[in-house]
Amino acid sequence: MDVREVEVGVTTRGEVPAVAKEYATEKISQLARLTDKPILFAQVKLTLEPNPARQRPALAEATLDVNGHQVRAHVAAQQLEEAVDLLVVRLRRNIAKAAERVDRETVRHTPEGLSPHRPEHLDRPVDEREVVRHKTFALQPMRWDEAAFDLEVLGHDFYLFTELDTGVDCVVCHGETGGTGVMPGDEQASAALHEIDDLVVGPVAPVLRLDEAEERLDVGHEPFVFFVDADSARGNVVYRRFDGHYGLITPG
Repeated sequence: MDVREVEVGVTTRGEVPAVAKEYATEKISQLARLTDKPILFAQVKLTLEPNPARQRPALAEATLDVNGHQVRAHVAAQQLEEAVDLLVVRLRRNIAKAAERVDRETVRHTPEGLSPHRPEHLDRPVDEREVVRHKTFALQPMRWDEAAFDLEVLGHDFYLFTELDTGVDCVVCHGETGGTGVMPGDEQASAALHEIDDLVVGPVAPVLRLDEAEERLDVGHEPFVFFVDADSARGNVVYRRFDGHYGLITPG
C-alpha cells in the first residue's frame, strides 16, 4: 500500500534532546501505516519538567488531522522515549475510536440531515427506575489533563479516573459555560487540584450509598452524580440513561 508521508511538527519545552525529537518524528510518521484514512498533519509537543520530585516528568502530547478530523492524546512517563511510545499506543486507540464515532454519525443521517442534538431522556417514573447497566473499569492513574483528552476523544459527559499524584478517584467533565473541570474525590485531591492555575475544581464528592446517589439523581437536573461509595470508599458515578433507567460505573 502506498503510504503518504506525514508532515510532523515537533515543539519542545525544557531540556529536550534532539534525539527525542527525531524519535517522536519517526514514531508518529509510522502511524500512517495503521489507518486507511490519510493523516494530513501531526503536531507533537514534548516537555521535560525540571522538578525531580515528579513521578513522570516526561510529557508527550499530539494532535493529528486524520482526514479532516482531529485526534488527540496526552501522556506522561519517566523518560521521553517511553512517553513517545505510550503516546503512539494511545493515538492508535484514539484513531480507532474516532473512526467508530464518524461511522456512528454517518448511520444517524436522515433525509432531513444529521441532528446535532442527543435524544431526550425518557421521563420514566421514579419508582420504575433501576440500574440496568453496571460497568467496571480498571482506572489507570493519570493527570487531570490526560483524562480531559480522553473525555474529549470519547465524547462523554464525564470521565472517571484516578488522579496520579494523590491516588484519589476523580471525575473530569464539561463545565456549564464551556471548558472542562474536575470533581475531586476527597479534600486531599481538592487541595492538589486547586494549585493548578485556571483549572475549575468542583466540590468534593459526597460519601453516599448507591440508593442515596440515585435519590440525588432523581431530584436534580444533572446527567450524573459522582460520589464516594460508603462501603468501598472508591469513586462511583451513577447516571441517567436515555431509556430513563440508571447506569453505574465503578472502579475495577
